[in-house]
Amino acid sequence: MCPNSYLITIVQAGGGILSNQFENKKSDIEILEAPNLSFYLDYRKYLDDFYKYKRELTKKSLRPYTYQVFSAGADIKSPNYLKMVIDGKRNLSMDMVLKFAKALGLNKESTDEFKLLVQFTQENDPALRNIFLKKLNEHRISAKLKSGEIDAKTWEKLPNWISWILFAMIDQTGVEFKPDKLVKLLRGTVNEEEVRQALQAIIDSGEVEVSPEGMVVRKNNLIETPEDVSVQLVRKLQSELMYLGLESLFKDSASDREFGSATLALTKEEFEEIKFQLRKIRKQIQKDNSVKRAGTKGDKVYQLNLQLFPVTDRVNAQQSGIAAQQQETRLSVSSLSENQKETTL
Repeated sequence: MCPNSYLITIVQAGGGILSNQFENKKSDIEILEAPNLSFYLDYRKYLDDFYKYKRELTKKSLRPYTYQVFSAGADIKSPNYLKMVIDGKRNLSMDMVLKFAKALGLNKESTDEFKLLVQFTQENDPALRNIFLKKLNEHRISAKLKSGEIDAKTWEKLPNWISWILFAMIDQTGVEFKPDKLVKLLRGTVNEEEVRQALQAIIDSGEVEVSPEGMVVRKNNLIETPEDVSVQLVRKLQSELMYLGLESLFKDSASDREFGSATLALTKEEFEEIKFQLRKIRKQIQKDNSVKRAGTKGDKVYQLNLQLFPVTDRVNAQQSGIAAQQQETRLSVSSLSENQKETTL
């Protein structure tokens, strides 16, 4: 390395080095960034990145960071406990979560977030994982609202699931937009005050107006420019609507709902094609429904959720090569065994 250059280490927000660049400067300096807990959905990955960050940070010190140092900070006797947790050989109890939070240097709010992340990561039941994910998401949004990272006024403008459904109920026949009447139609999942607030929110937004006869009339689409809405806001609404689907799975009879699933191995091209077709189907259904509702009203409001998402990672080239070698080895051993049998015979 040139004596007048220094190494700039560019680190992604969630941890892990993205690139190294050399620039001409007079001293050796490294730029490191601690992993941000809020960017993780796997606490083991967070712990791994935290450990690597501490190792990199102290590599030139007299006492570099080790698993034993972490255990001492957490008041744990086992010197390699952190490594066993990172490798998935140990889970964390709630008592151990508090000890780990101490060693990680987390404050109370971050400790609560870490606890939820641990519960989400370690839970195997998909329904319970959804519950922990919802709590984790709500905790993180609350923190961002407090810090100003998410603008509170913009957040309040996005309709919640109640407002979303009330907006669709304008096209439902016989609906009286009075909180006590709406609560009954919403099947007891909300109270009058929540309905009153949701109804007032869409009226204040200018998306609907109340006629002199007390009828609620649609003025615009609830969100006309989704590209202007942040990812967090969209995820909030979509997750709420998906949780309604989970409730329906257990609450409604099969004759009142339609649930289906397919688990498929796809190429990237096939995935993109199916995604395109799903979007096309959704837009066509919405278009056909708009035409029909222009003439008559519907009997009920239904929620249609379309989901297509990965459940495995792609095997990288190195892993694929190892698997191929292992397969060749198994075939060679098999052939050798057969040859040995022939010789014996």
